[in-house]
Amino acid sequence: MPAPICTKLDALSVFRVPFGALGCPGALWSKIELDTASNLVWPALGRKGRKFPRGDNLGKSEKVSRAREHRSRGFAGQVGVRCPGLQHMGPGSPGGLDSRLSRTLLLLLLSTASTQEVTPNRAACMVSHAVNGSSVSCHPPAQIPRRFPADTVYLVVEFFNLTRLPDDTLRGLARLQELHLSSNQLESLSPKFLLPAPLLQVLDLTRNRLARLPPGLFQPLAALHTLVLKENQLEALEPSWLLGLKALRHLDLSENRLQTLPPGLLANVTSLRILDLSNNQLKALPPDLLKGPLRLERLHLEGNGLQVLDEGLLAPQPDLRYLFLNDNKLATVAAGALQGLWQLDFLDLSNNLLTGAPKGLWTSLGQPTRDMKDGFDISGNPWICDGNLEDLYGWLVANKDKMFSRNATRCAGPEAWKGRMLLVAAESH
Repeated sequence: MPAPICTKLDALSVFRVPFGALGCPGALWSKIELDTASNLVWPALGRKGRKFPRGDNLGKSEKVSRAREHRSRGFAGQVGVRCPGLQHMGPGSPGGLDSRLSRTLLLLLLSTASTQEVTPNRAACMVSHAVNGSSVSCHPPAQIPRRFPADTVYLVVEFFNLTRLPDDTLRGLARLQELHLSSNQLESLSPKFLLPAPLLQVLDLTRNRLARLPPGLFQPLAALHTLVLKENQLEALEPSWLLGLKALRHLDLSENRLQTLPPGLLANVTSLRILDLSNNQLKALPPDLLKGPLRLERLHLEGNGLQVLDEGLLAPQPDLRYLFLNDNKLATVAAGALQGLWQLDFLDLSNNLLTGAPKGLWTSLGQPTRDMKDGFDISGNPWICDGNLEDLYGWLVANKDKMFSRNATRCAGPEAWKGRMLLVAAESH
């Protein structure tokens, strides 16, 4: 297996720095080569030592200015180690670091860099090398080069006012694995834009202005496992967009303008684990929405206008662990809507229009085998605390230790119970 790419995201700069000392193989610095013609900065590999190069003089005021500029782009405080290809690096994991050691090493790095007067060319993208390829990060005021290194596996082009990228932007990048194009103004992409990158695994298009996607855009990406399209202007989806994405595990379509979803949307994405449709304008869902993924674990439907949760919608997903239905307009939940969700760890039904719940709704939840360990939230609903809630009362008392927002879960009626806590009503019955 090739060594992972190791990069360090530093709160005082707008580029990712290779940091082999943090438990990731490869990427030791010896010098920086400035290539102004191509607008790239090349930190060359060194097998001996870990010296940082001299560059143009960088005064204190310039460092402060850059730090402020960096924080204004939302990166403040993000200090961590990224090793694409490794699922987790943390305390106790092979090659991982505890946070104290990581911070200490970072301070040593910054101190050394300050002493050596390291200065990147701010008009250039930052390129860092590792054993299995190059990482390229471009942020303003850098100029985006016409061509990227052929061995690029990780590419970031963010915070530019780009309405469109040239069709051949990725030409020659056959080894590219991660592509981050967030926080631009992209309005469209060519149908052939992604063709040169068949090994792409992560595609992030967050915060652009995409209103539609061309058919077949993602079809060449058989290895893609993460697709993020949040905060765009998508108003409609087509099942053909997702054809070929057999490896897709995480699909984020949140914060768009979706009002309806087509039947069979997810029919071909059998590996999907996380689906995020939150904060759209959905009022109803197609009955077959979840017929396709074989083992969905996390479903985000919060922040829409859903009015009814029908029986059978969730039935194809017995392995579902996290279900977010909060901040909708749910007034009706079918008695069998949650049936079979034996693995559910968390349920959020807060801030809806629920006044009651049918008998049998809660039967599958909070069982000793799973114990709904991460809790539930049913606050912010106008509950009518009468005999029709008997089934909920019993379940609530049995699972009260896992209840969030108890004080905000109150009765809206009848008059004798108006304003009182639902849990109190349940215990009194």
